Amino acid sequence: MTERGRSGGLGSRPVRFDEAAYPRPLRHIFDPPAILFIEGRGEPGEGFDGVAVAVVGARDATSAGLAMARGLGRALAESGIAVVSGLALGIDGAAHEGALEAGGLTVAVVASGTDVIYPWRNRGLRAEILRRGLVVGEWPPGTRPRPSYFPQRNRIISGLALGVVVVEATARSGALSTARSALEQGREVFAVPGPAGAPRAAGPHALLKQGARLVETVHDVLDELPFDALRSTLRPPAEAASTAQIVRALGEGAPTVDAIAARTGRKIEEIWGDLLDLELRGRVLRGPGGRFVLGPRGGPGAAEGPRKG
Repeated sequence: MTERGRSGGLGSRPVRFDEAAYPRPLRHIFDPPAILFIEGRGEPGEGFDGVAVAVVGARDATSAGLAMARGLGRALAESGIAVVSGLALGIDGAAHEGALEAGGLTVAVVASGTDVIYPWRNRGLRAEILRRGLVVGEWPPGTRPRPSYFPQRNRIISGLALGVVVVEATARSGALSTARSALEQGREVFAVPGPAGAPRAAGPHALLKQGARLVETVHDVLDELPFDALRSTLRPPAEAASTAQIVRALGEGAPTVDAIAARTGRKIEEIWGDLLDLELRGRVLRGPGGRFVLGPRGGPGAAEGPRKG
């Protein structure tokens, strides 16, 4: 099978603009698709009519960028927010994976027929999304991806979301097309800063200069999204048993990875992964000498959910 092969999936369901199942957020953009093809679990409207955030970025992402995208996808999903992205290699795939790890809904918007597997390397991820989420697009089954289709795809990514987070992007990245569509649609735009002068930081830094919201943790997104009317539907980020164990160890005076490992009996590589997750949420802060402390969101009441101010 070629990289752009056909799948033997569940089959696309066409939904016209005038049907009740058409996603409501897309009805209000300038150029909504006349027909949206949807493949995956549930009915087309499921997951679209609540709160969704798009996470997009570079295909050739760094390990730090992938960790950030994955952590954001996981934390957003834990908050009850659907994660939308483009099923591309790199940042898109990591965001989808994070949402799936949290057991949340993720929506992949493709620049082809929903039955066409592209990119081939993400075939396993696509299969998992079909089992637990949705793959959508505006092209009929069997349509192969073309370069001109990706900018059109990007307006659907942003149109389904309340905001778009850009994690690593060069100055000519397609992720910036998604950000531009978001601005035109009245959506919020967020950007994760990177090292000064790094090629993959050029896109986010340009967006920040233009007024995008700076993102260091998921709370920078949660605190700015215009979902006050829907806030009661959100869940506070869940505290997994493994991360709760680390928070407890830090609170009991185990400030280093070695000390946490000795106290919990867990492997150091597992602890590093959970510490990164906790850093992304603002639950812990990294200090000098490889020491960690509980952050302002790490103590009692820290998991009560997003708050203004």
